[in-house]
Amino acid sequence: MTASNPLFAVYGASGCGRGVMPLARAMLERAGVPAERLVFVDDSSAQAEVNGHRIIGFDAFVAESAVEHYAVIAIADGATRERLALRLAEAGVKPWTVRARETVEMDQVVLGEGAVLSPFVTLTSNITIGKHFHANLYSYVEHDCVIGDFVTFAPAVRCNGNVVIEDHAYIGTGAILRQGKPGAPLVIGRGAVVGMGAVVTKSVPPGVTVVGNPARVLDR
Repeated sequence: MTASNPLFAVYGASGCGRGVMPLARAMLERAGVPAERLVFVDDSSAQAEVNGHRIIGFDAFVAESAVEHYAVIAIADGATRERLALRLAEAGVKPWTVRARETVEMDQVVLGEGAVLSPFVTLTSNITIGKHFHANLYSYVEHDCVIGDFVTFAPAVRCNGNVVIEDHAYIGTGAILRQGKPGAPLVIGRGAVVGMGAVVTKSVPPGVTVVGNPARVLDR
């Protein structure tokens, strides 16, 4: 492959990145793109390679000869994802969505750029999702939900119908978001954190952490 071919990257070589890389590689294999055109980008790694893929710094990635550069950001923290997305955009790197083959998308799903959809994620119908969404293993989003930018679902999140999740929210492993009502959705506020295994039965204010069943605001 020469400079006339695109170069693809998983941004982040830690645990999240190592989980996304096989999905990215499989997508490219199905498109006929060889594995050597896929790298990790990570400025903090002391390794030159992990799991068969080169690790290069951001500047080296941008400078490497290619007709186009694409990257998916494999960082769980939404604020960090936003900062890196801006850095990539300023360098002319295009956002890349990575979907597992087992992902199910049904009717009228609008998905923003740069998403990561892990194996067995289900997006049902009439859903709008913003930029750089992460949905980890076995998570689902039911009907009539609106999800903002840089939202993270840990594994096995159950987001039922008529839920609004604002930008930068983090939903922990196994959390359950109760179904809202048409015109009166359950709302997870901007930057809120829903703890592992929490059962959310009412709206969550911006910036707080809720835990437990039923979920309550965590006292700090």
